[in-house]
Amino acid sequence: MRRRNQSMAKRAANVSVRIDLLDAAREAGINLSATLERALAEALASVKRAQWQEENRDAIAAYNEYVDEHGTFSDGVRSF
Repeated sequence: MRRRNQSMAKRAANVSVRIDLLDAAREAGINLSATLERALAEALASVKRAQWQEENRDAIAAYNEYVDEHGTFSDGVRSF
C-alpha cells in the first residue's frame, strides 16, 4: 500500500490544527502529511464498511435467520 500511495499525485491542502497538537507533533518528528493520509484512509474505510453494512442489512438479516432455522452446511463436520 505504501508504494501505491507514494506514486499517486498529491495536492496541497490547508488544514487547521490545534496549536498544542501541532507543536507536540513537530517536536516528536511526526510527519503530518503521512499521518493525515493514514487517518483519512482509515476514516474512509470505516465509512465504506458502515455503508456496506447498511446496504446489505436486509440480506445479512435474512441469512442469519436462515442459519438460525437450518444451520450451516458445515454443522455436521466441524469439531468446535
